[in-house]
Amino acid sequence: MANDSQRSAPPKQTTDDEFVVGKRRFGRAANRLRSLSFNRILPNVLTLVALCAGLTAIRYGMSEDWGRAVIALVIATTLDGIDGRVARLLRGTTKFGAELDSLGDAISFGVAPAILMYQWVMSGAGSFGWALCLLHAVCCVLRLARFNTMVGQPDLPVWAHNYFTGVPAPGGAGLSIMPLILWLYTGMDVFAEPLVAGAFLLISSILMVSRVPVYSGKHVRLKPFLVLPLMILIGVMAGFLVTDPFATLSFVGAAYLASIMASFWSFRRLQSRADKMKT
Repeated sequence: MANDSQRSAPPKQTTDDEFVVGKRRFGRAANRLRSLSFNRILPNVLTLVALCAGLTAIRYGMSEDWGRAVIALVIATTLDGIDGRVARLLRGTTKFGAELDSLGDAISFGVAPAILMYQWVMSGAGSFGWALCLLHAVCCVLRLARFNTMVGQPDLPVWAHNYFTGVPAPGGAGLSIMPLILWLYTGMDVFAEPLVAGAFLLISSILMVSRVPVYSGKHVRLKPFLVLPLMILIGVMAGFLVTDPFATLSFVGAAYLASIMASFWSFRRLQSRADKMKT
């Protein structure tokens, strides 16, 4: 009878929000599992949409619709640039989201550009062209793996947190398809040569796994008087993207290459200044 009464006894109350049955605890934790804040889901939704855009670029490449393929990759790059910021803004950063972002980037910025470039012109170079496309995908995955292991690295100086080590995956993808963008803009056959396209694939691959410092822009704080000009500039860029997308993307690509060189000299200057302060 004692055992029966123990089995039928009500669960032990611990707090207003929790109770224990045997060794299992229920309450707030269970409610959190049943209901997840939309703020924590939204960044992952953006990541998945970016992944779908990257895969859609492959689909357009298979039908030789090169313009739409490039636009799909631009959409993937844009969404990848904002999903992390949205996660931090909404306090929805999770380890699951970080892993999902890396897996999506590997496909959208490693596999998709490699297949797109091979379908466009690199198939004309035979095995050598395929090897360069494979190199881009491999270097992209290696770059993402290195980035994941360096996140939160404690021995970095404060000023170094404003820089990526190597070109990030979206930037590498953009550089790899620059010949296609320039060809769509100018119509010049020189950009459709496997030698030129292969050179861009090789350069983008090397830059992704290199230790070249690239300015990240994550910790940029704008002064109040710069906010309105920046918004106007963004609006103008959006207008040019709609009216003449490939000319605008060509300009953005050239500006990004210039920013890599500027980042290198800026990093060296800060590093030299820090070394002088130590001595």
